[in-house]
This record gives sequence, C-alpha cells and structure tokens, in this order.
Amino acid sequence: MAGQDEKQGKTKALRAGLLDWYDRNRRDLPWRRSRNPYAIWVAEIMLQQTRVAVVVERYQQFLGRFPTLVALALAPEQDVLAMWSGLGYYRRARMLHKAAQFVSENLQGNLPAKAEELRVLPGIGVYTAAAVASIAHNEPVAVVDGNVERVLCRFAGWGAGSRKGGGTVLRRKVEELARRFLDRTRPGDFNQAMMELGATVCTPRNPQCAACPLTAECKTRGEHKTARRAPMTSRVAGYGLVLRAAPRPSRRRGGSTEQVLLVQRPADATVMPGMWELPTLLQAEVPQSELRMELRHAIMQVNYYVRIRSVAEEDLEAMTATGGERRWVGLREAAGMALTGLTRKVLMRARLLASPAMDEIARQRGEAVV
Repeated sequence: MAGQDEKQGKTKALRAGLLDWYDRNRRDLPWRRSRNPYAIWVAEIMLQQTRVAVVVERYQQFLGRFPTLVALALAPEQDVLAMWSGLGYYRRARMLHKAAQFVSENLQGNLPAKAEELRVLPGIGVYTAAAVASIAHNEPVAVVDGNVERVLCRFAGWGAGSRKGGGTVLRRKVEELARRFLDRTRPGDFNQAMMELGATVCTPRNPQCAACPLTAECKTRGEHKTARRAPMTSRVAGYGLVLRAAPRPSRRRGGSTEQVLLVQRPADATVMPGMWELPTLLQAEVPQSELRMELRHAIMQVNYYVRIRSVAEEDLEAMTATGGERRWVGLREAAGMALTGLTRKVLMRARLLASPAMDEIARQRGEAVV
C-alpha cells in the first residue's frame, strides 16, 4: 500500500510540475486564446503534418474568411481549397468542409461536445476528437499525437515509438499510459502541455532534458536510438508560364491587364483533384537561356526541382502536355482560386500575385528561388 501511495504521489507531483511548466512557458498561439470548438477544430486539422509557424498566419486568414462553422458549410469547395492553398494535404480541407456541412444540416451547426460523437464526423479521428473535446469542453480524454508518443516512450523507456517498428502493441501501451497520466482536473491544458513539451523540449533531436519537468522520473533522458530516416527522393518537373493581355483591360484602378493560362487537375486525380495549376511542359529540363525561374518544392518524401519557362500562346501545343480543362484567368481572379501550392508560389515569385504572407511561409520552409 505504501508503495502504491508513493507511486501516486510521484504521478501527482509530475502532473503538477508539467502544468506549472506549461503555464510559464507555453507559446502564445492564436488558437489557444479561444475555447470555441470550431476554432480549435480548424486549428487541429491544419496542424496535422504542418509546422506551427506555417499554420499561425493561415489559420487567422482562414477564420477571417470562414468565421463560423455555418459560414464554412455554405462556402463552395473551391473557395475552401483556395484558402487552404499552400498548406498541402488538401484532403484535410475537403473533409473539414464535408464535416461542417453535415453538422450544419443535421446538428443545427453545433459540433458535438463528446470525443466519441466527434469521431463520427468526416476527417475526425481519435486524436482530433480528443483534442477538441478536452480543450473546448474539458472532457477528460487523453490526446496522443507524435509528440506525446515520443514523450511517453522516452519517459517509460519503451524505445522509439510505435511508428518506428513498435507496432500496435506499443501504441496501446502508450495510449494506456496517457490515460493514466492525464490530469482530469485540467485535461485540455494537460494535453496541450504534453504536446508543447514534445514540440519544444522533448524534440526528436537534441532534447533539452535539463529543462524538462519530467526529467527526474524519465527512463531515457536523451534521444532514442532510431532507424535511419528514409532518404528523400528527387524529381525534376517543368511548367510553362503562359500570359496574354486581357481581351478587355480592367478599368479598376490598379487592376491587372494580364491573364494566365491555368489547367484544372482531373476530379479523379490521386493528388490534389480539382486544383488549378500551370500547364506541364513536355520537356521538364529547360535550357538555361530559357529558364525564367527555378525552385524547390517538397511534397511528402519527394523533393521536386521545378523549372519554369515562359511559353508563348502560339507554342502551347508544341511545348505543353494536353489534358484537363484549360482556362484563361485574370490575375485578380486567380488569386482567389484553388491553386496548387506550387502554382501560387510561382505566380508570387513572378510578381503576378501579391501575398507577403505566403512569401514568409516560403522563407520559413527554406525554399530557395533562383
């Protein structure tokens, strides 16, 4: 009995220490200033597989355009994809939109409060449901994302985590430990504290163990031994930038008189269906003398080295691939379309679209343009 009491006392002290650390060190992120379930849900979807620095500004822009769940539900999908452009993994945006429509039509526009009920909605899994329910409604359910799993595996001395070969058995052990460790009086803050710890202190490389509030009981205190990460593969891609003068020049002050040719990806495409992009060059390699722009664009495990050249309208058939709906679009209209992240990036680098926010996102990702 004494041993059990001592163990419970240590757990209680660790919880208190973690929450105290979080209260003093948490980052001031916009979604942490709200208990609105919709705002928290949007943030959690955006944060999946996307860096916090990239999400911060895009989150505020997205909520500015769709301030409520009903506003999102009523918007055309293309408008939603346009606001998502540059964040990648566009299925997230489509599922977010579908879930908003379902809630608007069937639940009077109110997201369910319980994690179990949230999991019924499109695109909401165990992690997202627990995050929204605990942060917005203080439901005592534990969140386990990659950061939390790494913290708990190191704390318990369980190796590198289920994603590194531990499999389902280890995953269940982590989830059980997360449930037992959860502070049920402040579950939302505790879940965010665990995620914050993994993101800022118990990092994959060079963890700051001296600053960790759990270090006294941690079994690892340092990096796990992990298998080497699969190397990125490289591919070369080429696109044509095709411009023409607008048939009827804009009379709006400051309006552009140019149009750009865009191609819509097929609805059944595996990647980014329905999105608009530049025409693909038949020859991806572009002679240096014809090169207008060169940039790197990473998608998952692939580094694309992209070549952009200007193509005259009369050379379209000879130089670009056929297929997909083609459309001449004014630059003002193009800015609000569901462009692929690469296309938006190219148009901004060519100074055809103005978006300082997206320029900053590119710098944060370390994407160089020559």
